[in-house]
Order: sequence, then C-alpha cells, then structure tokens
Amino acid sequence: MASSPQTAMEVHPERRGWGAFGAYALSGELPREHALALIEARIAELQARCERVGEGEPRGGLAAASEPPAELERLRAAWLAAARQVYADLQPWETVFIARHPRRPLVGDYLHHIVHDFCELHGDRVYGDDPAVVTGFGAIGERQVLIVGQNRGRSLEERVACNFGCPHPEGYRKSLAKMKLAAKFGIPIVSLIDTPGAFPGTGAEERGVAMAIADNLRAMPMLPVPVVSVVIGEGGSGGALGIGVADRMAMFEHSIFSVISPEGCAAILWKTSTQAKSAAAALKLRAGDLLELGVIDEIIPEPLGGAHRNHAAAAAALERFVVKALDELTSLPIDTLLERRFDRLRTMGASFQEGRATRHIA
Repeated sequence: MASSPQTAMEVHPERRGWGAFGAYALSGELPREHALALIEARIAELQARCERVGEGEPRGGLAAASEPPAELERLRAAWLAAARQVYADLQPWETVFIARHPRRPLVGDYLHHIVHDFCELHGDRVYGDDPAVVTGFGAIGERQVLIVGQNRGRSLEERVACNFGCPHPEGYRKSLAKMKLAAKFGIPIVSLIDTPGAFPGTGAEERGVAMAIADNLRAMPMLPVPVVSVVIGEGGSGGALGIGVADRMAMFEHSIFSVISPEGCAAILWKTSTQAKSAAAALKLRAGDLLELGVIDEIIPEPLGGAHRNHAAAAAALERFVVKALDELTSLPIDTLLERRFDRLRTMGASFQEGRATRHIA
C-alpha cells in the first residue's frame, strides 16, 4: 500500500532538504494540505470544462449547463472552510515550510507590485556585486525610499547565482554603502529580509563576512533616517540581522525569524538534522512568538493559504504597513528618532516575571 504524504516525509526527510543549513520544500505542499490540493484540482478541471463550453463545445442539456457554476461555488466554499482549518493552527515546523515555499513572493515580486520607478544600484566598491542582495531607490506610495532586499531567486539558475539567498560580504558592504547614501539625502530605508543566513563558504570568510555584518550592526543604529524592516520569508541568524536593525520591525504571518535554522539547531543539539521539527518548536521562530517577546512590532496578515497563493494581496498588505510606519517615523525629529531606536534595541526581548523586569540574553 502506498505511503501517506506525512509518512513519506518522515521516512525520507532528505527529500525535502539540503542539509543542516536549511531545508527547502520542493513541492511546498504540507501533508495537511492534501485535501486542499484535491479540491484545487477539481476546481481547475471544472474551470477548463467551462472554458471549452464557452468555445463552442456542446453543453449536453440545460441541467449540464448550470451544473459547473454551481459545483464551482460549492468547491470554493469547501476550499475556504478547509484552508481556514488548516492555517488556523499551523505547527512551527509547518510554518517553516510555508516560509520557504517555492512560490512564495520574493523581493522582486514586491518590487514589481508596490515599488514605482525602481532604480537598482550595484556593487560594494571593494570587491564586486552580490546578486543575493538587491538595493535601489524607488517610490512606495508617495514616498521615495531606498529598498534593501535579500533575493533567493526563483529558477534554479537564479538560486545558484544568488547562493539560495545567502549573501556574501560584498552584499552587506553594498547594502551599507547604499544606506549611507540614502541617509545623506534624507531618504527612508525599507529592508526586506529573506535569507537562511550569510553564505558560510571559505571565500566569504576570507573576504570578511563576519566583519561586514558587524559593520552594518554598528552603523545602522546611527542612520539619521527612518528604517523599516520586514521579514518576508525566512530570517536566519546574522545574515538577517545584517540588514534588520530598524525603527519598526514586522514579519509576515507565516514567515520565520531565528538565530539559527531548525536543521542547524538540531545538528548542534541532537547531532542530527532529523530532529529539526523539535528544534523548530523550541526556537520560538514564528511571528506570534516573536511579537510576544517584543522582538518585532507587528504581524502583517497574509492571504488565506499563505502569501504564495496571492502575491498581489501580500504586496498590498506590505505597502500598507510600510506607508503607515513611515508616516509615523518621518514626523519625528531626528534626535527623537535615534533615541527611540536606541531604546527599542536596549529593551528588546524584555519580559516581566513576578513583578520584575527580566531581560532575555541570547
């Protein structure tokens, strides 16, 4: 008898992963989404039949003519009910797969939907250009901004060119140089985080990736312009923090943000990446967990079923958050802006226990 999707994933976890640095969902479908996939297939079949009828294929009588629209309406209602049930209680490991979905919108999709007159800027003026980091000026709404985004790539060729979204040191140097340029002209900065982490290869280490990230962490708190950061997919380790020091920090509903990937955590604690599911639960990497801890300021809702099902709706939600945040931040004097940014970073991760403030130290 054929194995169920869940059994297949548990028995062969390597089919959906590329080592301890971060699994990548090949199909993107969760085991619990199997019912949704069946409904979607039936909807596509009926829609194709309706199109053939519209092109002149015989209808087969009045009853047959009215059957497809009624059936489509019933199936869409069934899909909505099933999707609400599935996505109402996603487990941490399931959220990891949604955040890494192969059709999830990337930085280029958001640039296409909400950024006008985008002018990309290249190079770090030291070594070269890193395609894993995209920088450039553009307009969101009525406001001119600098976009700094991490790019995972869509096709296999793009993913390889972008190191699967893992920036080299030149990517961080490029982002900092462009952020300083924006600060010189008083232009707000919007960073879009989507990386498993900085590239861990020998060349990156030789060219000083740790120092490049540290330079960004030191410089970003002092930038005299508003900085808004959003985790659009996966935010991993210092690779995410290198462009993530901000006045406002938000995450999409089904994104993740963590000091290490679940696979990497499992490889360290359990000596095997097969315990990644347990690591994901322990890391508190979901948006709701991080909002409760005070690490982020807001959760951006996604379309039902995840951002990968409706790029335009996800982009509209991102635009609303960015416009609202910038409207609030740009009204502040620079001294007040920097003071509040400093206070936000100092109090990050604080909680209250038995009437006393307790700071969580990583």
